[in-house]
Amino acid sequence: MFIVSLIAKPGALDPALVDNLRNAWGGGMASWLSADEAAEFPVEQIPGNLEQVRASVADQVDLNIIPAENRRKKMLLADMDSTMIQQECIDELAEEAGVGAHVKDITARAMNGELDFEGALTERVALLKGLPESVIDKVVQDRITLMPGGRTLIATMKANGGHAALVSGGFTAFTTRVSGLLGFDENRANTLLIENGALTGAVARPILGREAKIEALEQISARIGIAEADVIAVGDGANDLGMLGRAGLGVALHAKPMVQEQSDCRVNHGDLTALLYLQGYTRDDFVTA
Repeated sequence: MFIVSLIAKPGALDPALVDNLRNAWGGGMASWLSADEAAEFPVEQIPGNLEQVRASVADQVDLNIIPAENRRKKMLLADMDSTMIQQECIDELAEEAGVGAHVKDITARAMNGELDFEGALTERVALLKGLPESVIDKVVQDRITLMPGGRTLIATMKANGGHAALVSGGFTAFTTRVSGLLGFDENRANTLLIENGALTGAVARPILGREAKIEALEQISARIGIAEADVIAVGDGANDLGMLGRAGLGVALHAKPMVQEQSDCRVNHGDLTALLYLQGYTRDDFVTA
């Protein structure tokens, strides 16, 4: 059995669309998880015209089909940049260093899988050499904003016995702060090297990239005694594809084009609370931090 999930921006999900799809696919009774925002219905098999229909409604709704079994996950494994926060931290540091446009271009290409992640990270960090360490606090204070729904996602999952891990190809100087703000249980990221109060232009080795995110999935799930199938992972960049593919449910959130192409579950209209709807939570189930 599978669940057809439809999620739109609040107030934008047309009940007629839900009914039309349910009738066309011979689905069971529709359930509304949030009025005019999120609905779902069961089907016995994945429809053959799924991708065609998905494309036809992509401008108004996130249409995903997920297994009905084991929907509620026991762990959240999340990327940080452009996932739990709305920015790329290295791009914001680069703006302060006066190389913003150049670094932003490299970041975009790396996240879309056009460049080697480790090489791209090393190149970008080198351009930050000499930047005062104090700029990190300035960027956190003035430039970083949380992705909507993040606190509710984590608070709700933790209230239901879940574990939350933030795993980023970014930097510990940011993940420690973001982790604390959102309520993550732990975080992993790269370390910017600093000497005499300034960035050296280098990052500590080994660099945490795609493989390290997979290792985090393996290690953390084993440590807390759950299966990888019990994990929901979320990310937006090419270095997230490994963990998205390995987790029980991998969600590409407002992701880069090549990431969306390689991900079965995609969210482009909803915020981070969409991950709760995908697990079958209703809005009334949400826990606010």
